[in-house]
Amino acid sequence: MIESAYNVSISYSDDGLTRIIEGIWDPTENERKAAWDMYVEIVTRIPVAYVKPEMGLLRINLSSLYKLFDVTREILRKYGTSVARPRAEGQLSFAYISIKILDLILRPFMMKWHPLLAAYERTKKRSDTPQEHEKKWARYEEFNRAMNEIRETMMQYISLLAMASDMYGNLLID
Repeated sequence: MIESAYNVSISYSDDGLTRIIEGIWDPTENERKAAWDMYVEIVTRIPVAYVKPEMGLLRINLSSLYKLFDVTREILRKYGTSVARPRAEGQLSFAYISIKILDLILRPFMMKWHPLLAAYERTKKRSDTPQEHEKKWARYEEFNRAMNEIRETMMQYISLLAMASDMYGNLLID
């Protein structure tokens, strides 16, 4: 049985700042459908489906997260204003939550790490594989810690989406 309203509290800490998205979300039928679409998109991405650092590439992690901007736009366009209607004070909508995830969590992360990684990638020697080169980066461990923080925050979001789309008991992740 689907609950009617959820207490939302999604937090992310980085560089001494904690960002929190909180309120009450009582999803409409279209918001439940949008939540399922978003759930599928996020749960299938490499940064969320934990991959051991030695097995992945930092660039792939960033690219996968970056695609969530387009995915979010597509889902919002697909469901239109029905998932963005203003509600009473403290009441959230799917659109509000998903845009805040982009603006408060993913955008600052991308704005920090994309240029740093891009600058380092330009120093790659032809003899190094991309993975070898990334592991030599002085900020490699710092990036992986930051990626784990993003992952933990996205897991909070995934749990909310799963509950709203009636998937909570059947999560496709571990």
